[in-house]
Amino acid sequence: MDRLLRDFIHYVSVEKGLAKNTLESYNRDLRSFCTYLKQHGVESIEKATRAEIVGYLLSLQKSGKATATLSRNLASIRSFCNYLFHEKVIAENPATDLESPKLEKKLPRVMTPDEIDRLLEQPDSLQVTGVRDKAMLEVIYATGIRVSELMSLDVGDINLEAGFIRCTGKGSKERLVPLGSVAIRNVDQYLAGSRPKLVRHNGEAALFVNQHGNRLTRQGFWKILKKYARQANITKDVTPHTIRHSFATHLLENGADLRSVQEMLGHADISTTQIYTQVTKRKLKDVYEKTHPRA
Repeated sequence: MDRLLRDFIHYVSVEKGLAKNTLESYNRDLRSFCTYLKQHGVESIEKATRAEIVGYLLSLQKSGKATATLSRNLASIRSFCNYLFHEKVIAENPATDLESPKLEKKLPRVMTPDEIDRLLEQPDSLQVTGVRDKAMLEVIYATGIRVSELMSLDVGDINLEAGFIRCTGKGSKERLVPLGSVAIRNVDQYLAGSRPKLVRHNGEAALFVNQHGNRLTRQGFWKILKKYARQANITKDVTPHTIRHSFATHLLENGADLRSVQEMLGHADISTTQIYTQVTKRKLKDVYEKTHPRA
C-alpha cells in the first residue's frame, strides 16, 4: 500500500502540478482509507471494492464528519482508483459512478465597503511596517488574490506602469490581475521608501518582507490583518478569504460580469464564482423588503 501511495502522490505532483496542500490532503485521506481497509480484513488497497468505499464513507458520516469532508475523501479515492486503473494495477475501477454527497453551500461572509474603508485606514503611514501593511491590504482588496498568492509575489511580478500583477494560483497556473490606482500608489510608496529599509540583502526577490528582511509568511499576514480588524472595531471574523469574498461581491454589486470576476479570482469553474451572485441577490431582496411600500 505504501509503495502505491508514494507512486500516486509522485504522479499527481509531477503530472498534474497540484498544490502542496492538495497533495497532503490526498495522502492523509488515502492513508485513512487504507487503515479502514486493514481493519476490515483487506490487506491490499487494489483489492478494495465498491462496497468497501461506500462502507468507509458511511463510517465517516457516522463519526460526524462534514459533507465537505466526505466529498473530499471520495475525490481522493476516485483519483487514486483512476490512477490504479490507468496503470493497469486493477482490472476494474470500483469508484466509477460513485456520486459525491451534495454539499450545503454556505454563503461567504463579506465585509461592507465601510468596513473595508475602516480596515484600510488603520496602518500608520509614518511607520516603515505601516506603509508595508497598507500596501499589502490595498493589493489583496484590489485584486482578490489568495493570501498564499499575495505572499508568493516577487518584485518582478508587479508592473505598476501597466497596472497589473502576475500571480501563481492553484495548479501552478499563472494569471494577470488588474491593480487599481490606490493600490499602485501605495505599492510605489512602499517600494520607494519602506522595502529598502526592511530588506537586508540585495538578492531578496519577495515583494513583501518582514522585519528581518525575509519573505512574509501567511501566518504573519494573518496576525497583521487580525490586529487591524480589532483596531477598526470590526466585529466580524475577518480573514484573508473574507477580503477575497468582499472583493468579488463588491465587483458584482457594481456591475462587473461573472466571467471577468471568475478570471480575476482564478476559478477553474464558473460555478465556483456563482456563489457570489447569491450574496448580491440576498442583498437586493433585503433592500427591496426595507424600502418598497408593499413589500
